[in-house]
Amino acid sequence: MLDPEQELLSSSKPIKYGELIILGYNGALPNGDRGRRRSRFALFKRPKANGVKPSTVHSACSPHTAKAISNKSQHSVSYTVSRAQTVVVEYAHDSTTDMFQIGRSTESPIDFVVLDTVPGCQGKSGTLSSQSTISRFACRIVCQRAPPYTARIYAAGFDSSKSIFLGEQAAKWWCADSQMDGLTTNGILVMRPQHGFTCESKAGSWREISVCGNVFMPRETRSAQKPGKLVWNECHELVDGTLIDLCGATLLWRSAEGLSRTLTPKQMEVLWRELNAVRPQCPAGLHTLTFPSLERSSSPEHQPWAYLTCGHVHGQHGWRGSSEEDESQSREEAGLEQGERECPLCHTRGLYVPLKLGLESGFYLDTAPPTHAFSPCGHVCSERTAAFWSRQLLPNRAHSLCPACPFCMKPLARHRKSVRLIFQGLLD
Repeated sequence: MLDPEQELLSSSKPIKYGELIILGYNGALPNGDRGRRRSRFALFKRPKANGVKPSTVHSACSPHTAKAISNKSQHSVSYTVSRAQTVVVEYAHDSTTDMFQIGRSTESPIDFVVLDTVPGCQGKSGTLSSQSTISRFACRIVCQRAPPYTARIYAAGFDSSKSIFLGEQAAKWWCADSQMDGLTTNGILVMRPQHGFTCESKAGSWREISVCGNVFMPRETRSAQKPGKLVWNECHELVDGTLIDLCGATLLWRSAEGLSRTLTPKQMEVLWRELNAVRPQCPAGLHTLTFPSLERSSSPEHQPWAYLTCGHVHGQHGWRGSSEEDESQSREEAGLEQGERECPLCHTRGLYVPLKLGLESGFYLDTAPPTHAFSPCGHVCSERTAAFWSRQLLPNRAHSLCPACPFCMKPLARHRKSVRLIFQGLLD
């Protein structure tokens, strides 16, 4: 016999808490989405709760402490204070929550396997890197099983023995409630946008999340042993549009409510068809340009290209009528750098790149037509989507913050991060 909750779940549509989308893959991994290795991961209400919550704290070396560490049926977090002392916090079953774990490990406790993102999606993403900066058990997301299905994030995940270990060198401390807390080696950073993920969205500040879910200012360096300042008035609850950085990959959290307002693949297809229906022309080759459908790629001669300084859209054409072998010499004689061209229409100099569709609908802030392209990658999206991501500073591993295209994670140009596209035809 099913209990009432299981019976309800079996007879109704699964409840979705939200989705995690990896920045940089534009809808699918280079080698294809397979199993727990995907570009996006949906969190659904589980048939049976698997959440856990802190219970007993063992602060002295005793048989109880040793038993808690060795018990593979008991979730626990171990904090190594010194060679002589390890504090163990036992975690008890929580029937009100579902837990989902994210990390680099392919072990069964990890629900969503995430590897390092290579800007431009050019790297082989199907193999594990020995130089990865993503933790094997990076973080966990805990969702309330009852409305409003609040989701909260915590640093570190439980391994196959249901344990989390923080070594002697890890940042750790006692809290006011007699619990111990700490930070993982490279940390879990979170950015919650102001006003959610809407057209009014503004980028928030990056914060670090602890093992117990407390919020801190980022450390001076990513792996520093001293934690940043505690931020009392902020919480670890995920809101629509929250960014989660794992030091090697950045994830976007979209709530179920937020996703209900997002472009669907069918709506995206309609936008591209409307764009093609106007039959934009190449002013140099005088032929029609065509954006590909979501299933097929465009032929090279119809592929739209754009000058990223002025935004004029062309087809692919030689430099001032030069053949390919003479093009490099012609560009050098004109004083242009590699990749630069002079627009035949306005004589503005700048990068000349092929335009690519921004296919990952979860990155869009609205349902407006695609009118802007990121520079220098050429991914096309709506104006407000381009404006939001152009302002958003994303962590570049452990080094710095810089704006990047969400579809490929290439850093954006310093002076002009996106450009309005100017088509020759009825569009303009």
